[in-house]
Amino acid sequence: MSGDLKWNKIFGAALGTAFVILVVQQASGLVYHSEAPEKMGYFVDAPEEAADGEAAELAPDWGTVLPTADLAAGEAAFARCQACHDAHQGGADKIGPNLWGVVGGPVMHRPGFAYSDAMAKHKAEAPTWGYDQINSFITAPAKYVPGTKMSFAGIRDTQTRINLIAWLRTQGSGGFAIPAPDPTRQPGAAAPAAGAPATGEAPVAEGAAATEATGTTPAAGAPAASQATPAAPPAATASAPPNT
Repeated sequence: MSGDLKWNKIFGAALGTAFVILVVQQASGLVYHSEAPEKMGYFVDAPEEAADGEAAELAPDWGTVLPTADLAAGEAAFARCQACHDAHQGGADKIGPNLWGVVGGPVMHRPGFAYSDAMAKHKAEAPTWGYDQINSFITAPAKYVPGTKMSFAGIRDTQTRINLIAWLRTQGSGGFAIPAPDPTRQPGAAAPAAGAPATGEAPVAEGAAATEATGTTPAAGAPAASQATPAAPPAATASAPPNT
């Protein structure tokens, strides 16, 4: 009889323990319940990598897009840069250098600022912050200048970058000229025909082409191949007027 009571006590203790565990789980769930936020507190605007085989994005036609850029939107876009940069004349350097006059200016334009070795290497390859260069940098800083200390992920939206660069140009870079519109940067621009001279390339004279083909140089004073002796006059039958 006592043996049966012993096992009943063991089973009762086990059931009681399980019951206590379930009660504690339910109670803790009510006390520490949390819901997922409807909106993330911080958004990182990271550029998307192009898929393999995907055509590269056409570079902006600065002569077309800068005159029509939204400067107010560009100033608003700079808000995400203000934690590390100041763009006002005479402003102090922060984590990053002051950006007054950066567009069209030299790379590492702030004397005394501790630029990274990666930026010094980049300056040797591309010494000026032209429109294309600064556009590539703010698209993906770590990709354009590997090893840069700038931790910003980049701005993937092209129009946002255009507006930002247009606004930065108003901050001490107004003297940096806007280039003329470039038809080759317009969407759907046709490639030059095969054999056609490149833009700005002078066509080769026929006489020069003949000289290159034969490998001979005409004597001094000799007429060019295109000025050869005219053919013999036509026969008498050819002197009749053409049929009308």
